[in-house]
Amino acid sequence: MTTTEIIPIGADHAGFQMKEAIKTYFTERGYNFKDYGTYSEDSIDYPDYGHPVAQHVSENKDTLGIVICGSGNGINMTVNKHQGIRGALCWKEELAELARQHNDANIIALPARFVSIEDGIKMVEKFLTTKFEGGRHQNRVEKISCGR
Repeated sequence: MTTTEIIPIGADHAGFQMKEAIKTYFTERGYNFKDYGTYSEDSIDYPDYGHPVAQHVSENKDTLGIVICGSGNGINMTVNKHQGIRGALCWKEELAELARQHNDANIIALPARFVSIEDGIKMVEKFLTTKFEGGRHQNRVEKISCGR
């Protein structure tokens, strides 16, 4: 991923602070974001912010997205309802790396209530800079979609 590409990002109220910290950190390093919200810690529904990120990624080949909610589960389930999306719930750098290398994940889901902002930033960095290996993993990835 290059720093000229737009990274869609979205979070619920539990992920708001992490979203803002990730945007600040990576913007300072030349990355660009399309922020789909939320824009405060007021209670909201995570699907309202996950669906636009998934739509953005599905319409822009080779784009990687970021979603964040309290557990990471709900928003990850939301994005994975979209055709062509391979969302990966990550709580360690290794998982973020393997999600890209082996699964060609195109959205990372972070559990804001269970990882530090610092660890969230490290996972996003690993996710954005790791390439899909292809090879033996390609056939597996092609079998993920239900082919709607």
